[in-house]
Amino acid sequence: MTTYDRAGRDRAGERMRRFRDAALPCLDDAYRLAYFLLRNRADAEAAVQECYLRARLHFASWRGCAIRPWLLAILRNICHAELDRRGQHKAPSALTGSEQVKASRLRQEPVAETVSAQLEDDEEGAAIRKAVNELPAPLREAIVMREIIDMSYGEIAEVAGVPIGTVMLRLARARELLLTGWKPRDAVAQKPGAPKSPSRSTPKLSACR
Repeated sequence: MTTYDRAGRDRAGERMRRFRDAALPCLDDAYRLAYFLLRNRADAEAAVQECYLRARLHFASWRGCAIRPWLLAILRNICHAELDRRGQHKAPSALTGSEQVKASRLRQEPVAETVSAQLEDDEEGAAIRKAVNELPAPLREAIVMREIIDMSYGEIAEVAGVPIGTVMLRLARARELLLTGWKPRDAVAQKPGAPKSPSRSTPKLSACR
């Protein structure tokens, strides 16, 4: 092996080490986004694997900014391509005039009180995930990135390739739909005439793992 060959191998090894150190901490977040977009564990795992393969091939194009938005943008494209293939890609409905008035308030009110993986097998957690899964994909990805993955408006905009204002409107619409359709379990079980028990006004979102 020549000195040139050894140098090339060393550079490739260094790139792989840098990629692994930068990208592996984002693996759980990538899986969560893929899971909520594709709504299937096997498909989510396949999408994440494809994402990391593509990211590794194009790692040289990453210029040292935050890697998570860059990585999740690749993943989002993979997931949306799969949704298009399935014919399940729905555009979010537009905000009405009254909903736009509410938007500035709603986008400041977190839907999640906590993000807890302990709700994985909880009946209430399953109901919340079902409600999130029923949102159109653009709203679903926005609420998951904000409330579960804990990304900033700017990071979500970078991943989705839209202005920050669009992100905020999508979050407002998603929260409006979740709050409108959400019925806490205690309220559903409340018997007529019985004293009202305290209940949460907003649901909890949980990680899918």
